[in-house]
Amino acid sequence: MKRNLPLTVPSPPGWIETVLADFNSFLQDHADAERKASGFAMSMVAKYPDRVEIIPELIETALEEMEHFQAVYKVMESRGVQLAHSIPKDHYMIDLIKMRRTGREEHFLDRLCIGSVVESRGAERFKLVADNLEDPELKRFYKMLWTSEAKHGNVYVNMALNYFPEDEVYERLNWFNDREGELITALPLKAALH
Repeated sequence: MKRNLPLTVPSPPGWIETVLADFNSFLQDHADAERKASGFAMSMVAKYPDRVEIIPELIETALEEMEHFQAVYKVMESRGVQLAHSIPKDHYMIDLIKMRRTGREEHFLDRLCIGSVVESRGAERFKLVADNLEDPELKRFYKMLWTSEAKHGNVYVNMALNYFPEDEVYERLNWFNDREGELITALPLKAALH
């Protein structure tokens, strides 16, 4: 069942052109994003070990994101692209994280909402990549990633619904979705996932 919300704004048209013009840089950033997504899920396990209902899903999500990292790395290897020496700051994520509330329960809900919104944006962008690549193998790869990321957007909402009333979850998810739309519109175009 679809639980995540549709994005409030699509990616700017120039984004995919920027990615295709420097696809190797996009691959480096994509690999970094997969590592961070895996770390995000595992940080939820570490921070909320008492939330036993969602720990198996968090672990599964972390493993899946690490598998995506491995798969992206194989693509990079085949193209002679190395991992970046350092992971640059992701201002998109930094700005979303700054919006979290501070109370334990509020902070927990906000983290889950951010997870959903970020995964939904990733799905949208991977679909754009899949739709615009010419290489059939890469098209299949990004189509697979698109469907996986879309599923993760739902997973984080389902996790939140274990602990909070539906109206509270969707009120906060709507709020983050609106803020994310503002952020994505303001970001400079670069060959990066965010």
